[in-house]
Amino acid sequence: MLMQSVGLVVNLDKPRAAEIADTLVQCIHARGRDAVLDPKAAEAVRRPDLGLALEAFPGRVDVVFILGGDGTFLGYARRFAPFGLPLLGFNLGHLGFLSEAEPEDLDQAVDRVVRGDYELEHRMMIEAEVRRGGSTVHHLSALNDITVGKGALGRMASLRVEVDGQYVDQYAGDGLIVSTPTGSTAYSLSCGGPIVAPQAEVMLLTPICPHTLSTRPMIVPADRKVRIEARANHQDLGLSADGQVSVRLRVGDEVLVQKSAHCATLIKWRERQFFDVLRQKLRGVEAQ
Repeated sequence: MLMQSVGLVVNLDKPRAAEIADTLVQCIHARGRDAVLDPKAAEAVRRPDLGLALEAFPGRVDVVFILGGDGTFLGYARRFAPFGLPLLGFNLGHLGFLSEAEPEDLDQAVDRVVRGDYELEHRMMIEAEVRRGGSTVHHLSALNDITVGKGALGRMASLRVEVDGQYVDQYAGDGLIVSTPTGSTAYSLSCGGPIVAPQAEVMLLTPICPHTLSTRPMIVPADRKVRIEARANHQDLGLSADGQVSVRLRVGDEVLVQKSAHCATLIKWRERQFFDVLRQKLRGVEAQ
C-alpha cells in the first residue's frame, strides 16, 4: 500500500508526548507525506492547521500512528477497526505489548512505512450484547477482552455459562473473562489463562478467582456464541470491554459474546516475531 497521508493520535498525558509527536510530524513531512493530528494534539505541537476531527480520519488518511501505551492503542483500535485503517503503535508507556515502534526510532519507523517494509496483521475482535427483558440495552466491542463480574470486595458473582446453547458450568467467584488471542497476554494471563498465538481463531474463557478447585480456563472456537447469565444476591455487577468501557449489569441480564465482524489491522515488522515479543516484554530476555 502506498502511504500518502498519516493520521496521528496522541495520549498527551504521557511524558514528552507532544515533543515526540512534533518530531514525528517533521519526519513525515521530510519524506513528502502529509500528516494530520487529532485537534488537541495539533494544538499541543502548535500546528492547529494540521488538526482534523477523528471522525474524518477514515477516507482522509492511509495509516494511523498511535502514540501512547497499550491502553491508548486499545481505545483507538476499537474506534478505527470498522474502517480497516492500519495502525502503528509508538510505545510511550511501560509494557508496550501492542506497539511496534519506540520513540528513539522515529526516522526508521517512518522510512519503513513509506517503503512498505512491514506486514499487516489482522487481529480478531469480539463483541458483547447485553440483553435485559428481551431487549438489547448495550453493545460493546473489544480487542483484548470482555469481562463480566462483581464490583465490590467481599462480593461474589455467580455466572451461568453456555456455548452455542450447551450448558458449560456455573462459575462462582469474582467473574469471567472472555478473551481474544490478543488479550491472552493481558488480564486473562494474570488470572491463569493460557498464552495463545494471535493468529489463532479462538475465544478464551478465564475465571477470575474461582471459588471452586475444579474450575479451569477453557478455549472454544471463534465461531461459537458464549451466553453468560448474571446471577447474584446483590446488584453490584458490571461488564467491561478492554478494561476501558464499562456498563452496569442487573441480576438476570444476559451477555452474548461472539466474534466481531471487524478486526484490528496492525502494522508489524517482519522480523519481530510473537515469541520474541513474549520474551522481551514478559520475561525481560532479549531476543537472540
